[in-house]
Amino acid sequence: MYNYFNQKTTEDFSPENVEAMYDQGFVFTRIGRGVMQQIRSVRIDLEKFDLTSENRRILRKVDKFKVGKFEVPYGGYDWTIGKLAKDFYDSRGADFSANKIKEILTSDKSNFNTLFTYTEDDAEIPLGYAICFETENILHYAYPFFDHIHYPKDTSMAMMLEAIEYAKKTNKKYIYLGSLSQYKTQFKGFEWFDVGDTDKHVRETRIKTDGEGIDKNEEGQINKDDGCWSNDIEKAKTVLTLLKLKGNL
Repeated sequence: MYNYFNQKTTEDFSPENVEAMYDQGFVFTRIGRGVMQQIRSVRIDLEKFDLTSENRRILRKVDKFKVGKFEVPYGGYDWTIGKLAKDFYDSRGADFSANKIKEILTSDKSNFNTLFTYTEDDAEIPLGYAICFETENILHYAYPFFDHIHYPKDTSMAMMLEAIEYAKKTNKKYIYLGSLSQYKTQFKGFEWFDVGDTDKHVRETRIKTDGEGIDKNEEGQINKDDGCWSNDIEKAKTVLTLLKLKGNL
């Protein structure tokens, strides 16, 4: 589950309204129909995105993967998918039941409408899946899971990169990647939704470390009432450090 600042339930599922909600830092959740939470969301401006040499290295390691795309509700669901998801999230200390996965993937009341499958060349059963929300303009890469026992840790990054590449090739404006975390700052076109709740702590930390205030990046200025999107990577890293040290400020 997300650490969130605001929660709303929308009854308007038009692409225009949902895209506007994502632009305000909200994302769809697995809690219930239409439930959206405002988080430190991360998105990639796909006009600015290009694969780095490290990204390409990871994709070369999984170049035999075949990526499939299916609509949700997903007619191919069986119990092994729910078990794979539960085992994956259990390994990461997250509470995500097989029944909830089944509900998301088989119900016509799901907030999510797209499922990516990742299959090794010549295999019949996918090694991983990613539950997503998609419109013509955006993709939310929401709940990925894979066989973490038999496949390397780079599999997770490779699956995300494949989704980013899909979003770029289909001319979407943004791909949303969930909440702020360190590894996501590596992507070209990285942006994060800053609600300004840590500004005082960030200022104090930067003064202690480099003698500068939070106005280091003029494009990253914060509207403290609503929050806004920022491309200030250094501030994002400082916030993550503060959250790790002090908890969710």
